[in-house]
Parts: sequence; structure tokens; C-alpha cells
Amino acid sequence: MERHQIRTSSAPAAIGPYSQAVRTGQFVYCSGQIPLDPATGFLVEGDIAAQTHRVIQNLQAVLESAGTSLANVVKTTVFLIHMSDFSAMNAVYASYFEGTGRIAPARSTVAVAELPRQAQVEIECVAFVEM
Repeated sequence: MERHQIRTSSAPAAIGPYSQAVRTGQFVYCSGQIPLDPATGFLVEGDIAAQTHRVIQNLQAVLESAGTSLANVVKTTVFLIHMSDFSAMNAVYASYFEGTGRIAPARSTVAVAELPRQAQVEIECVAFVEM
């Protein structure tokens, strides 16, 4: 199956040997995004809510570059430094993925010891591309 690298300047560039996303067939596999502002390259200031908004906006930019959207996300994995941030992260997450007639993606949420650049949250996802 053919693979295509997805790149956009509207989300932080990959800082290692990985792609922002890879499309194969009708699916897009997005690398984890942390709350970096793509314009400055710096971590956004603020609490878990502010960081979660930025992370999902970064994912949205990558997905749009791949020809799909958050509405087509089928699976996410959320990495949190503190599980005590779950409720605040979940409220922001719900604002992007819930709604009338929408099916929220499958999701795993795990606590981790540390994330790049001292981020509080990282999210990766898989989405389909409508043909």
C-alpha cells in the first residue's frame, strides 16, 4: 500500500525522524502533537485547557493538510502528565469531538512521566479520508 507524508507549516514541524502524519489508503495517522505555537515554535502559556486547545488546533491543521478533518477522527490517544488534569482536558476535548449527530472517536488516555518541552498534554490520532 502506498504511503504519503503529510506536512504543513500550520502545525509545528517534526523535530526528529518522523512525519507530522502519514496517509495510507483512506487513513491518516497523525503523530502526537504537543502545544507548540507553529508561528513561534514555543510552548503556549497557560493551563491544561489552553494547552489542549493548541494541541487539537495543531492536529486540525495536519488533518486539513491531509484532506480530512476532526469530524473524521476515529481514534485518539491522549497523554497527560497529571491525571488530575483529566476533567479540564476532557471539557476542551469534548468541545471539538462531541455534538449532535457526531460519534466521538475511540480514545485511550494515559498518564506519563514526562512529555517533550515540559508539555502537559500530547494527543495523537487516526482519521479517515472520505473518497
